[in-house]
Amino acid sequence: MHATLPLLEDTDFPPLTRSKLSTLQVNLGYLCNQQCQHCHVNAGPKRQEIMPLDIIESIIRILEQGQIKTLDLTGGAPEMNPHFRYLVASARTLGVHVIDRCNLTILNEPGYENLADFLAYHEVEVIASMPCYMEDNVDRQRGKGTFLRSIQGLQQLNNQGYSQADGRLKLNLVYNPQGPVLPPNQNTLESDYKEHLESDFGITFNQLFTLSNMPIKRFGSMLVSTGQFDSYMQLLRAAYQPENLANVMCRSLISVDWQGYLYDCDFNQMLELPLLLNGKQRPHIRNLDSVNTDGNPIVIKDHCYGCTAGQGSSCGGALQPEVPVIHKP
Repeated sequence: MHATLPLLEDTDFPPLTRSKLSTLQVNLGYLCNQQCQHCHVNAGPKRQEIMPLDIIESIIRILEQGQIKTLDLTGGAPEMNPHFRYLVASARTLGVHVIDRCNLTILNEPGYENLADFLAYHEVEVIASMPCYMEDNVDRQRGKGTFLRSIQGLQQLNNQGYSQADGRLKLNLVYNPQGPVLPPNQNTLESDYKEHLESDFGITFNQLFTLSNMPIKRFGSMLVSTGQFDSYMQLLRAAYQPENLANVMCRSLISVDWQGYLYDCDFNQMLELPLLLNGKQRPHIRNLDSVNTDGNPIVIKDHCYGCTAGQGSSCGGALQPEVPVIHKP
């Protein structure tokens, strides 16, 4: 059974429209040195989808127009794209803020030993996957040995000056629940992370972002196979907070897939629900040239409840860190 099929039904999720575009989130490919259970991209070591150079050049041309303030690079492991460093350097030359969504273990893979130095030199913000501060929990979700390799990656970044008081190099961590529950309070969990990581390993970071697991792709398939899909969707619906609508990421962000096609968000990209742009059936990054997307309707389905449940969830973490959340479906 395909886990995404229930999400393609009609939805009662409230209509949304775009505000001013400021962020381009680019998926550089599905190739990854890991294969995590919660991955909504189904990334892994055997994936061959990689953004080619001509699409990278198209993205740089869009950045040259000056509207995009933030380039958010994701994957897979975005650093495994052979053009990753060229894109980062080009964007930084244009004054664009660059985010690298890093799985940490890539920093100690053969051939990537100087990656931390490159990121620091270009003042790239690192948002790093770290689903727990306990070894057993991380290894259970992301594979044996992942926790210690992640710790080594964080130490490399700290040694490069990340999360220092001057604020020049930002290092933020990402928490995902290990099952079909909502994340705990972001502020409280951040304090726990900081206490444990600093006392046990001498690691510091700026912020913790708590993200809900989206019921699509690999995580959605797990929900279907264990008979928990419907109950998890009921949980998301029951925890819906309309206040979160104003700050969901899709209002100011456009997602670009490895082939250059455009979507309202990374999750819609995985569900092959393209952005609506001037009547085009499947708009491409080349179609974004000089187009004003303000006021465009956003493509919505039931999975959108994942971003608006409880404290809310976006690429920048909780939308309302103090909102109590429900932990059981």
